[in-house]
Amino acid sequence: MATLRDIRRRIRSVESTQKITRAMKLVAAAKLRRAQERIMAARPYAVKMAELLSSLVRRAEGEAHPLLVRREAVRKRLVIITADKGLCGAFNSNILRASLAFLREQGETSVTLVVVGKKARDFYRRRPYKIKSEMLGFFDRLAYSHAQELAGGLMQEYLAGEVDEVHLIYNEFRSVAVQRVKREQLLPIESADAADGQGGPEGAAGDYIYEPSPEAILAALLPRHVTTQVYRALMESVAGEYGARMTAMEAATKNAKEMISVLSIQYNKARQERITKELLDIVGGAEALRQAVEA
Repeated sequence: MATLRDIRRRIRSVESTQKITRAMKLVAAAKLRRAQERIMAARPYAVKMAELLSSLVRRAEGEAHPLLVRREAVRKRLVIITADKGLCGAFNSNILRASLAFLREQGETSVTLVVVGKKARDFYRRRPYKIKSEMLGFFDRLAYSHAQELAGGLMQEYLAGEVDEVHLIYNEFRSVAVQRVKREQLLPIESADAADGQGGPEGAAGDYIYEPSPEAILAALLPRHVTTQVYRALMESVAGEYGARMTAMEAATKNAKEMISVLSIQYNKARQERITKELLDIVGGAEALRQAVEA
């Protein structure tokens, strides 16, 4: 049975942990507010650009730009976006589980990885998958230049014919408590029909009038579109990470409070038992002394 000193030591340990989890929750809440404002401001632009480009790609004549060229998917590149740190619930494990499922579905297809975040790097470093490149330690200072660096490398490899398809797996921020794993094809850029799986009302709309030319417009918009989608995925992941960490630390703080309550009850019981035992010893000793004196 644990002694009073052991219980006191454990209570102090849990109280220290509770202070840490409470502080981490507050830090995550402050960072989440800024990250949420950024993604909410950027999401409409990214979504609308994706819709516009998908529609333009469907109406484009033939292969109007190299980023639209479709090849047999023999070599694929998978971009996996996780966090650099843990203590955020199932945020990282959900992404890693989804990426593993995707890799197992490919069969004989060659798939190489671009890992973003230390958790993905550490996970796949111990597994028989080829990591082509990695990006680490920039989420706290995420900028558009990081998306340009990542998207630029992917586009360059696609244009050079090193890969035939590029896929992206990340956590989409839905709310503080909800992050949804999302996988989307980044290259080649899908048309609206391919993305939706069917033709919609947009398909019946008239064609666009291009000025100066479809090639010039697509040459300007397509690289920007790819970079924007990568930047959006990075911002979604950052906001989701802070939301998941805030939720996890709130639950940890609550659990620590409950554990302190249970330990305090155990401590009081053990203390009462010790006091009772000492009183019984005193009473027993006094009674024995009285009987000895009377004898």
